[in-house]
Amino acid sequence: MPRRQSWFTADPHIGHLKVAELRGFTDVEDHDAELARRWDAAVTDVDLVWVLGDLSAGGKGAQLRALRWLAERPGTKRLIAGNHDGVHPMHRDATALLPDYLKVFESVGLAARRRIGGVEVLLSHFPYQDSTDPADTHNRYEQWRLPNLGVWLLHGHTHSGQRVRGHAIHVGVDAWELGPVPLSAVAELLRTPG
Repeated sequence: MPRRQSWFTADPHIGHLKVAELRGFTDVEDHDAELARRWDAAVTDVDLVWVLGDLSAGGKGAQLRALRWLAERPGTKRLIAGNHDGVHPMHRDATALLPDYLKVFESVGLAARRRIGGVEVLLSHFPYQDSTDPADTHNRYEQWRLPNLGVWLLHGHTHSGQRVRGHAIHVGVDAWELGPVPLSAVAELLRTPG
């Protein structure tokens, strides 16, 4: 039996034309197909993938389309909800789509804690409250951001190409050639930051 690997990703924004264009695509279908190709080439059916938010953007129809896209990808998935995910509690009707999300995700949460290579790591869609990432100029959603108490953080949200800033590792597809990040790459960054 193949050995289970862990992966991290964020911000696929399936079906989101504006984000697809920012990534150099003129057609959202081509964008979504390329993200699927890269996911499918890396992740196996026995693997675990932590998705740190923003599956899509838009209303219920867009989210259901993104969930169908994700259901077709290999691996067991766990979601850390982002601001564009209807299940995030910042949305008044956050529980309405939860049954649909739980058909695709093994779990849905706002944050998580892991140990990677002996190092304590937090998972959140958002960077820390004191983020200095130039791509995070608006610094919105303060009430949903974790305080920086010196623990390493894996996050998405910024769409930045920079992978490491301080004690934060950006695992969004914009920083990782549109694909998921293997646990081994995260462990290496934790060993040799900067």
